[in-house]
Amino acid sequence: MKKISLNYKAKSILCCALRKKEFNRISACKSAMEIWEKLRITYEGTDKVKETRIDILVTQYERFQMQQGESITQMYSRFTDITNGLAGLGKTYQMGDMVRKILRSLLASWTPKVTAIEEANDLKVMSLEKLIGSLMDHEINMERLGESSSRKKHSNALKAEEDESEEGSYSQESMNSSEDEEVMMSKRLQ
Repeated sequence: MKKISLNYKAKSILCCALRKKEFNRISACKSAMEIWEKLRITYEGTDKVKETRIDILVTQYERFQMQQGESITQMYSRFTDITNGLAGLGKTYQMGDMVRKILRSLLASWTPKVTAIEEANDLKVMSLEKLIGSLMDHEINMERLGESSSRKKHSNALKAEEDESEEGSYSQESMNSSEDEEVMMSKRLQ
């Protein structure tokens, strides 16, 4: 009797947690175990499908690289999508391995920062959050420095344009004055 009661409770809990579409798939199941197995196969797939998904995600993990023009936040979001997908399928990586993977994935322009992080921290115990925070801080500083240098370039370009326009107006004025002198000379001669 207790077994039937537990099965009924489990079945009731599972049915209440499902949307109508999922409920229609499992409504003919007799036991909670049968419902659970049907849902597992529906969302995880068979063991072979699960292994294939793991293989695909492991390949994505191994080939993971930061893309040109991508921010640290965007890169980390893609990385967590892969690692969360793997964790959901039962495949996990050590924190230190993921930290090293992120550092290896960065673009060449990040090499000085990567070296500084590697020298200043024990990567085996460093958290991903600390790493990403440090990288985001560096990214903000690089953007700020890039903006100030582009402002300087823009300012220098404006000065150069002003200098050129002043030179042009001086030469125009000198041409006008020499033409005026010629006109005056020709009038005197007449």
